[in-house]
Amino acid sequence: FLHSLNLKMASQGASLQNYNNELVQSIEDLRQKREEVNRQILKEEEDKAKIQKELSILTDRLQQLNGSLVRKTQARNEYDKTIQETEGAYMKILESSQTLLHVLKRETVNLGKKKQGSE
Repeated sequence: FLHSLNLKMASQGASLQNYNNELVQSIEDLRQKREEVNRQILKEEEDKAKIQKELSILTDRLQQLNGSLVRKTQARNEYDKTIQETEGAYMKILESSQTLLHVLKRETVNLGKKKQGSE
């Protein structure tokens, strides 16, 4: 009977040792998986910080470009206004020149007729 009990206890001890070994291995596997996830977290946090810095730089650049566009658009609008006003004034000068030329030709003809009539 005692021999049977010893065998049973030895068998249970072996089983317990097997469970202990499996448990230790499972815990080690979990630690390795945790370390891998931790490495991924650190890498992604590094990437995130880099992207945030780039985003900040791009945001500043965007603000500069928007300001520059506002100023240049205003300048272009002023050029358009000045060109339009200058072209309008030039057209009036051309019309006046045509009128003056027409009047001058008519007066020249009239003077010519008067001169011929007085001869």
